[in-house]
Amino acid sequence: MTAFSRFTPLAISLPATVPFVGPEAIERLKGQTVRARIGANESGFGPAPSVLQAICEKAGEIWKYNDPENHALKAALASHLNLLPENFVIGEGIDDLLGLIVRLVIEPGMPVVTSLGAYPTFNFHVNGFGGRLVTAPYRDDREDLEALLTLVNQENAPLVYFANPDNPMGSWWDANDVVAFARALPSTTLLILDEAYCETAPEGSIPASDALIDLPNVIRTRTFSKAYGLAGARVGYGIGTAGTVSAFDKIRNHFGMPRLSTEAALAALADQAYLTAVVNRIKAARERIATIARANGLTPLASATNFVAIDTGRDGVYARAIVDGLMEHGVFIRMPGVAPLNRCIRVSTGLPADLDLFEQALPQVLKAIG
Repeated sequence: MTAFSRFTPLAISLPATVPFVGPEAIERLKGQTVRARIGANESGFGPAPSVLQAICEKAGEIWKYNDPENHALKAALASHLNLLPENFVIGEGIDDLLGLIVRLVIEPGMPVVTSLGAYPTFNFHVNGFGGRLVTAPYRDDREDLEALLTLVNQENAPLVYFANPDNPMGSWWDANDVVAFARALPSTTLLILDEAYCETAPEGSIPASDALIDLPNVIRTRTFSKAYGLAGARVGYGIGTAGTVSAFDKIRNHFGMPRLSTEAALAALADQAYLTAVVNRIKAARERIATIARANGLTPLASATNFVAIDTGRDGVYARAIVDGLMEHGVFIRMPGVAPLNRCIRVSTGLPADLDLFEQALPQVLKAIG
């Protein structure tokens, strides 16, 4: 069967691929059952009981569209972060917002600066709109701010992506360094500051809510998918100046947010005690993952996220063998996709039972692959 003949040349040129292969696809393709789902940086701890209660109470309203202005969630975020509602844009996860940002800024052939091996969904959107990716290698397993700034200036790039804390390595920069980087950028370059893991980051690494709010060329993106435990609800938000944020209204899907997802996010934001408890559980799980790694002769990297990157001490072929071997035991994890980062495997925090399975399977896999 041939494809439709009137796709654009750009669409025809793109590979038929997605940034990630999900555990469900692995189960279908390999006939293996996932017993420990600790690869996608979801929260196995789940959302707060108060969130589940809110979803149940509001389920009968599912016949209604969500408020297209997202007024209640913007107001709640503004109160939580001591900003104004007009400083926020709501989207179906950060991934949706990334696509909208690229669409707002990039025309075919324009350079876009990012780190080599950083979040691949961003690259997916850049390619989808015809942008030209220009990448800086990581330095010491951390995004290289100096190199990113150099590339922005060399290319006169209209867009740069930087995550703090970082995925896939879990590394981070101090808030002062992040602010200095943002303020050093040309005013014609929009910075996407991806803060998906801000809730699990150490003190002093996340700029204050108002630290960059005066810069029209900065969009900070955050999510309810990680520490709040709502990955399946798809709720993300961007923070920026009112003028910059208002541009999203020109192109966003105004009825894109599911009504129950919004209710879940409102309830999650209101239950900060549960968030604090989960962050503590994430820290404990990170420590356990690190202990398991060391016990098997591997080196865990310091992490500010809800996962731990583990240096296998060899190369990407060896790391892939570990990932595939663990899946044979029902343990789903992932790994970075670009050398030299792909010498590592990446294990998400999870429930004790999940980490028990990882602890049991890892030495068996390492022995089998030699």
